[in-house]
Amino acid sequence: MISQLLAIARNALVESVRQPIVLLLILGCGVLQIFNTWNTGFSLGMEESAEVSGDNKLLFDIGLATIFVVGTLLAGFIATSVMSREIENKTVLMVVSKPVGRPTLVLGKFLGVAVALVVSLVIMLVFLMLAIRHGVMSTAADEIDGPVVAFGVGAVAVSLALAGWGNFFYGWSFPQASVLLLLPLSVLGYFGVLLLDKHWAVQPLIKDFRPQLLVACLCLSMAVLVLASVATAASTRLSQVPTILTCLGVFVASLLANYVLGRHVFSNELIGVIAGSRPVEADKATLSNAGDEFMVRLDQPPRKPVYPGQPFYYGPSPNGFPLVPSETYEAYTGDLADTNAMLGPGAASALIVTESTGQLLRIRNIGEAGVKLYRPPEAGDFVFSAPTSTNKAALVAWGSIPNMQYFWLLDAVSQNRAVPGSYVVSAAIYSLCQITAFLSLAIVLFQRRDVS
Repeated sequence: MISQLLAIARNALVESVRQPIVLLLILGCGVLQIFNTWNTGFSLGMEESAEVSGDNKLLFDIGLATIFVVGTLLAGFIATSVMSREIENKTVLMVVSKPVGRPTLVLGKFLGVAVALVVSLVIMLVFLMLAIRHGVMSTAADEIDGPVVAFGVGAVAVSLALAGWGNFFYGWSFPQASVLLLLPLSVLGYFGVLLLDKHWAVQPLIKDFRPQLLVACLCLSMAVLVLASVATAASTRLSQVPTILTCLGVFVASLLANYVLGRHVFSNELIGVIAGSRPVEADKATLSNAGDEFMVRLDQPPRKPVYPGQPFYYGPSPNGFPLVPSETYEAYTGDLADTNAMLGPGAASALIVTESTGQLLRIRNIGEAGVKLYRPPEAGDFVFSAPTSTNKAALVAWGSIPNMQYFWLLDAVSQNRAVPGSYVVSAAIYSLCQITAFLSLAIVLFQRRDVS
């Protein structure tokens, strides 16, 4: 099965990169990145500590969105060429008539499509990184980055020239040769740009290297691969145009899922936003032990009355999910001055408000064992007085649609917030689950498809 899978994947990869539309979309994306450096000069602030600052924030935003849209179109075009077109032309009969299982065929086709998309995405992302290094040209007097132009245009020109030469003398497929040559040449060109500054002076390789940008690009690539699995599933039953429309429909739905469905999944009544917090006693700064106390200051007066004994919940999201306290507890109705009753044997665990004075709240972890917290309240956290309720019907509908917002890390990059490795791993697991689900659907749809 493995040998059959790899043979089908190799054939699908070759068929994919031989399509002229693949080369045209890649080059078109590169041209659009050039235009982006000319039309994104709006002076959006100058946070020099971030990897992208000023106008480059908008440049990165539009450039990443350009790759996302082009990648979606590529997924639709490539998947239909290697699946639905073969079904319509009956050439798939040559495979299924042999001892090759239909699941193997579907998985092999997707693997070939995925590799072709990765090749295309790497090239387009190199174009984006070159544009970021060049920067926005706010005026006609701005200096052009010579190494970016030389290495970027040079990689494209050499690739097309060698592909044309090979096509003329050896009969190579021009689109295939161009794409496969452009991959290593563009990467080498990018490394050449990193080694030289705008004035052609040698510089350390890491000076213009932007690791957080690459993390954002990596997560975006995961999103495109999810859309490729959607295209593969649709192409088992639909022709090219409906498949592309399906991909675009899922693309739009995945971007709107949070607003249309996600905001109805979790609900909680917000009290306020934490402006600052500190432990009452310096040696009890975790708030995770029974008896620990914190002073919490809100950025404005509470939106509803807060009384002593009221439960205190907090979390990083305004909808109340996730909450840092994973336990559920009720209001404390006993005497707040009786410490033995609050912390003695048999006392129920809870995180409660003990004092409320305007924007200042005093909270305490009570109970025999106390509420277990992995971190104390921090500035920017949202405060609630009850656990978050979940709408299960909305949750099922929301979970069934791929959520591309998980892969869109532009805000983290532009706000200079490091993306932890654990988040990238979680995004990879999420994309793998989505891909598995859509490929399973593709196998089910193709299993009983009449291809005779």
